[in-house]
Amino acid sequence: MEEILRVENLKQHFVSGKGILKKGYVVKAVDGVSFSVARGETLGLVGESGCGKSTLGRTILKLYEPTEGKIFFEGNDITAISAKQMRPLRKEMQIVFQDPMESLNQRHTIGMILEEPYIIHNVGTTAERREWVKELLVKVGLPKSSAERYPHEFSGGQRQRIGIARAIALKPKLLICDESVSALDVSVQAQILNLLLKLQKEMNLAIIFISHDLSVVKHISDRVAVMYFGKLVELGSVQEIYDSPQAEYTRKLLSAIPITHPRDRIRKKSKQFTEHVA
Repeated sequence: MEEILRVENLKQHFVSGKGILKKGYVVKAVDGVSFSVARGETLGLVGESGCGKSTLGRTILKLYEPTEGKIFFEGNDITAISAKQMRPLRKEMQIVFQDPMESLNQRHTIGMILEEPYIIHNVGTTAERREWVKELLVKVGLPKSSAERYPHEFSGGQRQRIGIARAIALKPKLLICDESVSALDVSVQAQILNLLLKLQKEMNLAIIFISHDLSVVKHISDRVAVMYFGKLVELGSVQEIYDSPQAEYTRKLLSAIPITHPRDRIRKKSKQFTEHVA
């Protein structure tokens, strides 16, 4: 598969606690991370809260300037390019945030929110943009009439659909989903995950899916990267990570996944007993 993104030894360090009389200390939020993502692939990025996975996502998009390392997008080194040079690439690389209520302007109608990316990048006429907004709403499973309403009039799952619609408006090639289903009910999570899979297939999207929930990541990902204190401790296919994890931290994360079906509980206990006897 053709590579679309590659990061090499990426670091994002912050100085915390610095003041007039304080020297401050370095927080290594991302500390030497390397991986690649192919077109049309979903890479699940998992780890506990505070491990640096969201910071990594924002650094890849250059919302934070990296401390060290390299970021390659479609073979081009974008690590040190200016904000002006980065602007055209914003169309190619988008993000869906965790809380759509915070990321959507509450004073704007949905139509205004979805039209904004086209206006910022000077794409289309007013009539064309409004037609594209209607098409976006239908694509994410909302009625065209939603364009006249405001964010507070929608449920959490519907607002996340709107956030996704805004992210795909300019037909990006890479989508970073930062805990984008963690605030939703389980049934709504499934709907949003299925929507992402559908859009990925239609648009050949590469997705970095950031989550602390390994059961969700398993459903949507092709490969999984496990992050711990700013570093990748394991990277492999879904089958490799979930069936035969190599890192102790990965095994601990997997053991913490709730098992809801009684049959699966029995299988797990049987496996643990066999391993203990062996």
